[in-house]
Amino acid sequence: MDTSQNSRQPFIYLAPIRGVTDVLFRNTFFRHFNGIDAAVAPFINPQKNCQYNDRMLQDILPETNNIPPIPQLLHTDPDDFLVLAGRLADLGYCHINWNLGCPAPMVARKKRGSGLLPYPEKILFLLEKVTSRTQMKLSIKTRLGYQQKEELFHLLPRLNDFPLKEIIIHTRLGKQQYRGQTDPKSFATCLELSHHILVYNGDITTRNGFTELAHHFPDTSTWMIGRGLLMNPFLAEEIKGLQSENREERRTRLFAFHEELYTGYRERLSGPGHLLGRMKQLWLYLIASFPEKKKPFKKLKKSSTVYAFEESIREIFDL
Repeated sequence: MDTSQNSRQPFIYLAPIRGVTDVLFRNTFFRHFNGIDAAVAPFINPQKNCQYNDRMLQDILPETNNIPPIPQLLHTDPDDFLVLAGRLADLGYCHINWNLGCPAPMVARKKRGSGLLPYPEKILFLLEKVTSRTQMKLSIKTRLGYQQKEELFHLLPRLNDFPLKEIIIHTRLGKQQYRGQTDPKSFATCLELSHHILVYNGDITTRNGFTELAHHFPDTSTWMIGRGLLMNPFLAEEIKGLQSENREERRTRLFAFHEELYTGYRERLSGPGHLLGRMKQLWLYLIASFPEKKKPFKKLKKSSTVYAFEESIREIFDL
């Protein structure tokens, strides 16, 4: 990789993808692939008047994570936010992330995630209460806005006085969910408006695509990648110039990753329906690494038994 635009290697986060990047996925991914520096865990469901026992926090318990992630909160009530933050501090965490980016309609309708962006006073109210009562480092993951990008443009200058570790910006609107094009030009505007470290997120799916973004934003050293890593688990290695195996070696590594993950879910999940649902969710992305395998992928999507699923996997990997 040509790193002339930046003397340092990029710092790469694995993005939180609910239903995919849980603790088993993260541990397995980190064992098989390099280049990822840290991961943000999928958000913890907000609970009213809750002390959060270990069962509720099993995805982020330090003893179950080979590399402890950054926990993510979705709360909009400062007191409830602080209760969970305190519980996470007791577990040894010193950095938490506030989700202002989730575009899921069920979340946004409750004025959570990106659905809170049209209400800047609520955002500022929570930050005022929280930052004055916790010593934990706080970052924000957000979108350009929910309905329009001016929502974030107006908010960013008002965030400058808060002690935020960084702001991760997915360069889409919440109402887009994951459809349509990202908007890198608006990220450039955000850089002008904010005094904080900004992290770029959104449709980094190829090494060339990353290199082009890095050229446009030479002072940006931290990046977040989600679906691009599910589509091509070698992407972070490619970006950092760590990956040089031939196609056969890549396939061998990818199969070893898949087998360990599949075995782990077979032991953890109850019943074939749950198992197949989880694996099919991953394969919606992973099939991008096998563009010539459309026919067995159709069989995989239709599989209703473990045997049929495993037969499709053998066809995809040419076993």
